[in-house]
Amino acid sequence: MSKVHCVAEPLLKTDENSQIGSKGINKPILIQNATDSPGNHPKIECAFFDVDGTLHSHQLKAVPESALNTIEEMQKKGILCVMASGRSIHEVDELPVGKIPFDAYILLNGQLILDKDRQILSGHPIEGKSKENILHLFEERNIPVLLVEKDGLYINQITDHVVTAQKAISTPLPPVGTYSGNPFYLAIGFIPKEQESWLKAQLPECRLTRWNDYAMDIVSKTGGKLAGIREYLDLVHIDHKNTIAFGDGENDEDMLHEVGIGVVMKDCDPAAERAADYMTDTVEEDGIEKAARYFGLIDETRIG
Repeated sequence: MSKVHCVAEPLLKTDENSQIGSKGINKPILIQNATDSPGNHPKIECAFFDVDGTLHSHQLKAVPESALNTIEEMQKKGILCVMASGRSIHEVDELPVGKIPFDAYILLNGQLILDKDRQILSGHPIEGKSKENILHLFEERNIPVLLVEKDGLYINQITDHVVTAQKAISTPLPPVGTYSGNPFYLAIGFIPKEQESWLKAQLPECRLTRWNDYAMDIVSKTGGKLAGIREYLDLVHIDHKNTIAFGDGENDEDMLHEVGIGVVMKDCDPAAERAADYMTDTVEEDGIEKAARYFGLIDETRIG
C-alpha cells in the first residue's frame, strides 16, 4: 500500500472494488497545518503514545523537544498521557523516553499496566497452552526466544538476527539465561519473515505482531495494546471515543482503530496506516506536535 506523503486530500467515496481500511476510509487524512483542523472531533481526555518510531527517534537517538513540550502542555490541560509500548519498563528506562512523567504505562503490548508511580494496576502473565508452547520453543533453541518477566528479561541464545533487531531499536543485547520459573508477560521470537508462518503454526493460541524484519512480539491471544487500553480506560472511566493514539507499527493497528482519533506517523507500517484516521509527519519532523496542534490539544507554538 502506498503511503500518503504529499498533499492533504478530502476523503472521497470509493467504488465497491476499492481497498478500504478498517475504519471505512481509503487513506488516512494527511495533517498539514492547524488551520485545516476539523471542528467536530471529540473532546480528548486521554492520549496514548507508542514509543519506537513515534516518540523516540532511533535516527536522533532522542525524543524531540517538540514532543516533550507537547506532552507537558497536554498534561497541563488535563489530558492523561499514557505510554503504550511493547517494551518493558526496564527497557524504557534505558531510553530518553523513560524520563517523561507519563500518567500511566501500558507495557509489553498490553500485558502489564502501571500507574504514574509505576505501581501495578493490572498484569496478565502468559499462561496455559500458550506458556507451554513458548517454553518448548525456548528450551528447544531452534530459534532465539526472549522471555520478559515483571522484573527482568533473558534470551536462550544470541544470533545475528537478535543483534540486528536490538540495534535497530537502540537496545543492548539481552542476557542469555535459562527459564527462571517465574511468570512471564511477553516473549519475542527472532525470525525472518520467511519463517513467520512456521512460528505462528507453533503458537496457535498466541498473538504475534512483527516489529522488525527479524523479530516478532508474542502474547496471549487475548492480549495486545488494545486489550490494555480498554482495561485502563475502564479504570479511569473514560470513553474510548474521547481518546487519541499515536503509533507507527503493526502492533499499533488495533489501538489506532479503537480510539476516537488514530494518528499514524508518516513512513509507518501498512497495517497501522490502514487503521488510522490521520497521518502526521515523522517523529524527526515534529509529527507529534503538529498533530496535537491540528486537534487543538495544545496552544499555537512555533515548531523548531
